[in-house]
Order: sequence, then structure tokens, then C-alpha cells
Amino acid sequence: MQDTVVVITGASSGIGAALAVAVGARGGRPVLVARREPELARVASSSGAEALVVVADVTRRADHQRVLDAAIARFGHVDVWVNNAGRGISRPVSALTDDDFDTMMLVNVKSALYGMQTVLPHFRARGRGHIVNVSSMLGRVPFAPIRSAYSASKHALNALTANLRMELRAAGMHDVHVSSVHPGVVATDFGLNAMHGGPDSRQLPQAQPVEEVADVIADLIERPRADVYTRPGAHQLVASYFAADDMGEAETQPPFVIPRRN
Repeated sequence: MQDTVVVITGASSGIGAALAVAVGARGGRPVLVARREPELARVASSSGAEALVVVADVTRRADHQRVLDAAIARFGHVDVWVNNAGRGISRPVSALTDDDFDTMMLVNVKSALYGMQTVLPHFRARGRGHIVNVSSMLGRVPFAPIRSAYSASKHALNALTANLRMELRAAGMHDVHVSSVHPGVVATDFGLNAMHGGPDSRQLPQAQPVEEVADVIADLIERPRADVYTRPGAHQLVASYFAADDMGEAETQPPFVIPRRN
């Protein structure tokens, strides 16, 4: 990680903020991207002497180019681009509005697409690089119907991630890595910031400490792989769901359904 330049979107709080701190602690050079400058400055103060703050709105394609230009102006290049910015929603399929769905796709999918397309020419020119897309367990398994459009957006992000990886491999770009990360419930303010409100994720049982998730992503940066989960057993859970003879029947069992306590 020493001197590795890592762009992190959504770095003003949650996973992005924790990752910036982890990258700085490992000797990397984090580039912190989000809309909230005071929060970014606060995170940067704990992310190493070379942390760079770039205020930007990742739902705007042009802002991604500005981020890349700022990083190159400071450090000369970018090694890793982490598409982490995202937002949740608390609304089932039957109640979704056009605005609900469009917002989920813009924030969780199109912002990552903009990032990938912006940094790819730089990585191609250098012959190496690493794109990390922070997805979710809900992008693999639909545990929570209330997160319907969020789950759909993360499924879409996973498809784009895999397709880009195969595209680059077919083009012989074996040193440009493309990875997905799948956290479960994480102890952040994600739930409070969801569209239409929601429970505080920090108060949910078995919420994973955000520092653990950041360390998994930092390890991924140091040792690139295609697909990683942040908790033990998550990969096996996903595999068993898709291997079920009847997925509908599987959805009637834990962990989809929480057993009632007597």
C-alpha cells in the first residue's frame, strides 16, 4: 500500500471514511471525494499527511474527471479507484415511485459507471490499475424487501463490474483489476440516511464494525481479487441460495425470516 494513490468516493462518512483512514495508516495516499467539505476535512485529518480532499458530486459525470485531474495534479497518477458512494431506501416494490428508482440507479449505479469510465483511459495508458466497486450482500441475495430498489441497483452494479472485468481480460489488460465488495449490515448511519427513513444501522443486531469492512477493502487493494465478502460465511450463504432447488422455499427460512422468540 505504500504510496499507493487511492481515490475513494463517499469518503465523508461510513465505509469510505474508515477506508481513507485505513489507507493512510498503511502508507497510502487517499483522495477523499464527497459533497460535504467540513466532513471530508475531518476525515482527512486522520488519514495521513498526504490525504487530498476533492469536493465533488459523483452523480455528475463531469465531477469525476475533475477528481481524476486533481489526483493526477497532486500525485502524478492514480493506482486505485474505489466507487463507494451510495444510498439506501426503505420502500417495497409495490410502493416504489419513479423518483425512488431513478435516484437509486443514479446514486448507486450511474455514479460508479461514471467513475469506471473516467479512470479507465488512465489505467489503460499506464497498463495497470484497480477499480473497486462497493456493492452489498443485498446485491447477491434479497434479504430485505424494504430495500427493494437498493437491492436492484446493487445487482446492476455487480453485472457492470463482472462485464467490465471480462471486457478487460479479453483485451489483454490483465493488470487492470476490477473487484466487487459485498458488506452486510455495517454499523454506520446508512439506515438513517436512507430515502423514506429507516432504522439506525448502528443499532441493528450483528452490525459489523465499519473498521472491519475498511480493512477487508484495504486488504483487497493490496491483494486484488474479483469478488470479496466482508464476513465469514457470506460466500457460502450466497452459494446455497442460488443452488436451492426452490429459491422461493429458501426465502421462507432463516436468514430471510427471523424466527419468533417465545
